[in-house]
Amino acid sequence: MASFNFESENMQENEPSYQIYSPGSVLGLFSNALKINATVNLIYLKGRYAYGGGKAYGNYYYDNLFSESDNISIGVRISALLRTKIVNNEVYTLKGYIEKSIKNSSVELRFVVDEIIQQEEKMISEEELQRYELIQNKLEKGSTDLETVIRNKILKEEPIRMANIYGNNAIVQRDFAEGLDVSQKYFQISEYTCNITSSTSIISKIEEVAESDYDIIALVRGGGDRQSMEAFNDIALSKLFISLPAVTVTAIGHTVDETLLDKLADKRFHLPHEYGAGLHTIVEKLSHEKSNSRALLIDEVKKDVGKQFAEQVLTLEKQLKKKNDEFTEAQKTFKEQSENQVKTFTEQLKVRNEEVEKLKKDLSEKHGEQIKTLTEQLSKRTEEFQKFQELSSKQLQEMQKNFSEQQKLRQQEMDSYKKELAVLYEKNIQSAINEKTASLKAGMESLQQENLRLNAEVNNTKTDYMKIVIAGIIALVLGFVIAKAV
Repeated sequence: MASFNFESENMQENEPSYQIYSPGSVLGLFSNALKINATVNLIYLKGRYAYGGGKAYGNYYYDNLFSESDNISIGVRISALLRTKIVNNEVYTLKGYIEKSIKNSSVELRFVVDEIIQQEEKMISEEELQRYELIQNKLEKGSTDLETVIRNKILKEEPIRMANIYGNNAIVQRDFAEGLDVSQKYFQISEYTCNITSSTSIISKIEEVAESDYDIIALVRGGGDRQSMEAFNDIALSKLFISLPAVTVTAIGHTVDETLLDKLADKRFHLPHEYGAGLHTIVEKLSHEKSNSRALLIDEVKKDVGKQFAEQVLTLEKQLKKKNDEFTEAQKTFKEQSENQVKTFTEQLKVRNEEVEKLKKDLSEKHGEQIKTLTEQLSKRTEEFQKFQELSSKQLQEMQKNFSEQQKLRQQEMDSYKKELAVLYEKNIQSAINEKTASLKAGMESLQQENLRLNAEVNNTKTDYMKIVIAGIIALVLGFVIAKAV
């Protein structure tokens, strides 16, 4: 037992010893090891400042600073107070320090702004001048109000024809449809796709769409990096965009940067869902206005109808009172006339009753005489009918007897005809047989003569055996035919 413990102690002494770290420990070691002057001292950075998210976190904004010569950027943390002095996309020289933060398996650097040293004077380029001219042209031309167009179309009960241009393989159509909701029934929506990051592709698609005379033409996308936004600052695309007769709308998925097309559009939405919801809001607003107008109109109509109804009720009450008076007077007159008519009718009824009694008496006497006469006539008619019935029975029996005799004669005649037909048929058959027999006899005689002639020839030419065979065959055939005919 003691020896075993000794061996275990020796093995533990011989094993190599090493330090074990966790992933968080390694990142912490490397983070603390990155100590250079730029991380411990204040430095100056120069670049193009670009807004990041639109919200502040803990009174700080998190933006980006881009190199002037390329698109390489570093994250910037700046206080809300200093950020109010920053103009987006302008070049600044900033003073601050570098801070480090560990994110997953990487160390992220961020520049913390302590002071704004200088803002570079911005040189106006030829492209910027063209953009300014386009904006001035748009201001002179004026914007078409989207809400007014939708309102007029709905009031005229006309469908609103609109074209939405999406990127290839875009999935934001659903966001737009969800925002539009039940108001979709007022719109005839056509969807087009193109390379939404290429100004040339967008121009080609807008030219195609413009030929269909839509009420609204919208560019819709769901976001992307800042470089993909440059297509919406293209001068040629912008010129075409402001020349469209339709209402122009942008909903290109960004909330901070404003592109040239956003400035030139008649209506700008940030996101596709907001675009659909905006149209839905306009339709709902019009519906509420129509409902309120209808309610006011109904109230006015109710007041007018109530006033007219009160006047009509008053007039009707006067007319009813007048009619009641007339009815009372007519009822009084009718009562007097009814009493006079009842009295007259009673007297007339008395006279009529006397006449009826007298008529009943006369009719009773005449009725007795008529019944006696009718009884005698009925008895006479009965006797005549019995005689007629007996006569008819006798005539029917005679007719049946005559019919039986005639039927017997017809049967005898039929039998006679059948016998004559049988005799005639036998004669015809015999005649046909005699005629056929005579014909066959004549043929037989002719064949016999031919046979005799052939026999003579055979005797004369005994060497011609072929003729003999043919003659024999003919004789056999003729014999068979004659036997068949007989």
